[in-house]
Amino acid sequence: MTDSRIDLKSLTQAELSELLTDRGFPKYRAKQVMDWLQKGAVSADEMTNLPADLKNFIQNYCYISVSIIEKKLISRYDKTVKYLFSFADGECVEAVVMCYRHGYSICISTQVGCKMGCTFCATGKSGFSRSLTASEMIAQIEAAQRDLHVRISNVVLMGMGEPLDNFENVVRFLQLVTSEQSLNIGARHITLSTCGIVPKIDELAAYHIPINLAVSLHAPNDEIRSRTMPVAKAYPMEELLRACRDYFAATGRRVTFEYALIAGVNDSDRCAYELAEKLKGMGCHVNLIPVNAVEGTHYTKSSVKRQQSFVKILAGRGIAATVRRTLGSDINASCGQLRRNHINFKKEDE
Repeated sequence: MTDSRIDLKSLTQAELSELLTDRGFPKYRAKQVMDWLQKGAVSADEMTNLPADLKNFIQNYCYISVSIIEKKLISRYDKTVKYLFSFADGECVEAVVMCYRHGYSICISTQVGCKMGCTFCATGKSGFSRSLTASEMIAQIEAAQRDLHVRISNVVLMGMGEPLDNFENVVRFLQLVTSEQSLNIGARHITLSTCGIVPKIDELAAYHIPINLAVSLHAPNDEIRSRTMPVAKAYPMEELLRACRDYFAATGRRVTFEYALIAGVNDSDRCAYELAEKLKGMGCHVNLIPVNAVEGTHYTKSSVKRQQSFVKILAGRGIAATVRRTLGSDINASCGQLRRNHINFKKEDE
C-alpha cells in the first residue's frame, strides 16, 4: 500500500492509545475506537460515541482496511466457499473458507501474487504485485465472517503469497489476531505455511508464538526439490530440517510437512523411503496432497494406489502421514486460479 495515512487496524490498542494521546485526545478514546473496529466499523461516521474532532482526525489522517467481495464461489459438495477480495488500490487476493466438524477454517492470502516461483503453484503464474498489511489479512477474515454469519475459529496462512517473505506484517498480524482486542483466535488454531525460507523460520521461532508451522517440502532430496521449488537452491534440505527441529524445540508445536504428490516426479516408493529416513526422529506430520492441475504445467496427480503406497511406507517407519481430503474441488479451491482468471478477464475487457 502506498497510502501515507495511518493504518488503524494494524495498530495494537497500546499504539492507538499513544497515537491519540499524542494528539491531545483522552486515553479512553483508544478503547472506544478499538471497540468500533472490532464491531466492523469501516468509517469514523459509524463511531457514534466519538466527538467530531476525533472523527475528523480519523477521516483525514487514518484509514480502515476493508476487503470487498469481488467474486464468491460455493461448492455444491462440501460448503467450501472461495472468495476473490479486492482492496482500496484495486488489487485482488483469494481466500477459502472450509467447514469442518470443529468449526470454520479460513485460508487467507499474505501477498498479492508470489515471488517464489514454485512450478506446481498457480499463484506465481500471474506475477507479484505487493505484500499485504496486517490489517488486510484481518480484513479477509472479517469480510468472510460478515458474509457467512459465522465465527471463524481457525486460520491458515496458505493462500496467495509466501508469509515469511512478508515477515514483519505477518508477525504483526499474528500478534493482533490473537489479542482480545481483535479477533481473539488462539495461536494454536493458526497455521503458517512456508516454502522454507530458513532465516525467517529461525526468526519466527524466536518470537515463541505457538502457531503451527507447515513447510512445503514436496521432495525427499535437494535434486528433486530444486526442480520444482527455486527456494531449494538457496536453502538446502539439511538446513531446512535443522530449522524445523529448532522450531519444534522453541515452540513445542509439531511441524507439518506439505508434500504434493506429482506422478512420476516425487511419488515413487524410493522417494517415500528416502523421505522417511530424512524425517526420522522428528516431531512431525506429513500431509500428502495430490497435486492440482495447473495451466502451463504437465503435472498430474498420483494414482490412489501410489498415494496409499506412499502413506504405508512412511507409516511403517514411524512417520505420521495422511492424504489431504480435497475440499471445493468443483470451485478450484486452491489459491491463484481465480485471481488469474480475473486479471485475464479485465485485460480482455480493456
